[in-house]
Amino acid sequence: MKKIVLFRFVLSLVSLVFVFTSLSVYAKPVHGIAMQGKLALPSDFTHFPYANPNAPKGGIYKRAITGGFDSLNPLILKGRPAAALRVYVFESLMARNRSEPFSLYGLIAEKIEVPEDRSWITFYLNPKAHFSNGTPITAKDVMFSFETLRDKGRGNHRVYYKKVLRAEVQGAHKITFYLDGKDRELVLILGLMPIISADFFKTHEFEKTTLKPIIGSGPYVISQVKPGERIVYKRDPNYWGKDLAVSKGLWNFDEVWFEYFKDTQAAFEAFKKHLVDTRFESDPARWSGGYDFDAAKTGKVVQDTIEIKLPKPTSGFVFNTRREVFADKRVREALALLFDFEWANKNLFYGLFKRTQGFYTGSELSSIGQPASQVELDMLKKVGTNLEKRFTDGSFRQPVSDGTGRDRKQLRKAVMLLAKAGWKFKNRVLTNVKTGKPLEFEIIVLTPEQEKVALHYQRSLRQIGIKMAIRQIDSAQFTQRAREYDFDMMPFTWYNSLSPGNEQAFYWGSAGRKTPGTRNYMGVADTAIDELIDEMVKAPSKQAFVASVRNLDRVLVSGFYIVPLYYANGQWLGRWKQIKYSEPVSNYGFRPEAAWFEGQ
Repeated sequence: MKKIVLFRFVLSLVSLVFVFTSLSVYAKPVHGIAMQGKLALPSDFTHFPYANPNAPKGGIYKRAITGGFDSLNPLILKGRPAAALRVYVFESLMARNRSEPFSLYGLIAEKIEVPEDRSWITFYLNPKAHFSNGTPITAKDVMFSFETLRDKGRGNHRVYYKKVLRAEVQGAHKITFYLDGKDRELVLILGLMPIISADFFKTHEFEKTTLKPIIGSGPYVISQVKPGERIVYKRDPNYWGKDLAVSKGLWNFDEVWFEYFKDTQAAFEAFKKHLVDTRFESDPARWSGGYDFDAAKTGKVVQDTIEIKLPKPTSGFVFNTRREVFADKRVREALALLFDFEWANKNLFYGLFKRTQGFYTGSELSSIGQPASQVELDMLKKVGTNLEKRFTDGSFRQPVSDGTGRDRKQLRKAVMLLAKAGWKFKNRVLTNVKTGKPLEFEIIVLTPEQEKVALHYQRSLRQIGIKMAIRQIDSAQFTQRAREYDFDMMPFTWYNSLSPGNEQAFYWGSAGRKTPGTRNYMGVADTAIDELIDEMVKAPSKQAFVASVRNLDRVLVSGFYIVPLYYANGQWLGRWKQIKYSEPVSNYGFRPEAAWFEGQ
């Protein structure tokens, strides 16, 4: 009996040693984490590369926004939240360095502990961290944030946080999340979790839209709210994190104003009159010839073209494949052939745009011009997709027209594809052979600029008997119809980073075909895409990661889910010269939080 008791005691001791070893020997507290490879910044770094630690504090920075807002809670699906709440008011456990593909450094959590297999992560909270009302941030607030966002938050938070096996508060300033280790990005996603006050939400309902300020821990507090007109953020003089390395040189303005306008032209007029300080321009006609007002001529307003080191934005007219008219891939390819980019670039865009080729254009993650390696071919076989050779040998490109607006070669190709899909001419109208229905659909647009491009496309479609109706609607309607997938076609732009991950499931995952509120506007439901996203997030090496993203690009491009549009050669920034920023800028270009006000 004594031997059995002794054996059990030794076994328990060995188990404890194993647990201790797995939690401690293979991990140690560190100042940050990178998705792939090593951190760029050492533990004693003083500021992010794009921040100027000597930037002066002060001044009011004003920006123009089109549309409106009806909520101050950006963490729920309901309502239209005011601009930049997540930037200025709500902080995450860790801060992202915008000069690296995907790396996080200590903020609310000053240190983390994570093993090589990323099967758990421990956050050590900074004891100095507190909300704007002075109450300390504790591990209980982190647990409350996690559980609330997992059960009641936006769709992406619900999906991500449900992957956590369990969470455990281990003290006032320590909390551990246990994971299955299959998703290597999940530890970083948890690091980006916005932290909200458990005490505040004892007396406030989280799921309700509200125009009453919510308590956060960020560098600014909400000081003025005028729905439909303005929201003002005021720098918190008692901001707990102002001396941290991740904050040095950032958050320099005393106040940040977002002024709301009905449309882009009104916003531009406000910029010309110096009612706002900067403008991110998207209209090439305006960028090319609209900055001829007095302040621009005298140098008071500056035009900067800033390099962005990210995949180029994926801009397109989106086919909603939930609609029968777009269910056949051959129809989608034919309709994509009919957008004459060369004519549009010359006649509408002053030659300033380049053609969108894929979903990660202009980066090493793009499949365009890249023959698939053996690793990539093996992965495609593993996920069960059999692509045409043009998508695996690097030869595929978006069509190039003769620029006349009536390229007969392209028109002929489109008609042949449509014929194979069962569409023939009847009384000069493309008609479905089986149903007798004409090929017609509606595109919804938000701005006059989008309408202008849609009109060009409409003329091209009309040449082969296709009717496309154009409907311009306001921002509230556009948001609602997009959220519920209530459209045939619409313009949209996806923005990808150098480290795409779980958000890709939010963009193209099969669940989004039926789940409202995702960015899977095209309604794609392809198990190969789901598996490639899974390969991406569990990739153990840079090679495996790049292979998975390139393959995802190949499958998306080969599905012809959008009519690819165009992108600019950089970030077009108009600014009154008092607004300054340092170089080098971040991978994302100009960041308002790193700018400052300098004199008159």
